[in-house]
Amino acid sequence: MSISNAAHQINEEIRDKEIRLIGADGAQLGIMSAEAALDIAAEEDLDLVKISPASNPPVCKIMDYGKFRFEQSKRDKETKKNQKVIEIKEIRMSPGIGDNDFNTKLKNGQKFLTDGDRLKVTVRFRGREMTHTEIGEELLDRFSQACSDIATVSKSAKLDGRHMTMFLAPKNAK
Repeated sequence: MSISNAAHQINEEIRDKEIRLIGADGAQLGIMSAEAALDIAAEEDLDLVKISPASNPPVCKIMDYGKFRFEQSKRDKETKKNQKVIEIKEIRMSPGIGDNDFNTKLKNGQKFLTDGDRLKVTVRFRGREMTHTEIGEELLDRFSQACSDIATVSKSAKLDGRHMTMFLAPKNAK
């Protein structure tokens, strides 16, 4: 039975003269040669696995390595499942946006924030709209005021070329 993995040395891969051996039940079996430890593992029909290669002498444990790998992969999947990747969603508007369009964008933005995502709100200026950037600033202020109960402004409105952007972060992540 040969299962190879770069993370741990098992059975014949262990070439140290002396190792500290831990039994399958967790009891210390003392310091012995790798060959003797391998014989003990073979008697119990289990694998010899190097747990701590950095210590002096290296620590090895007798265990069922296939079962160990399976349980480790289950733990990894469980932790990955509990993670939430925070995305940045973007909403774009223009300074001359109508009230109904604004309300639709606002509703979408609030949905993104309640889902736990960050929100980037952008106002795009075209042509002569650049002379009245205060309209875009008022629009972003209105948007942040409407979202104030579920979000905080993480980066306030800032003009960058022809775009004015503002970042909102949810108040309490799920």
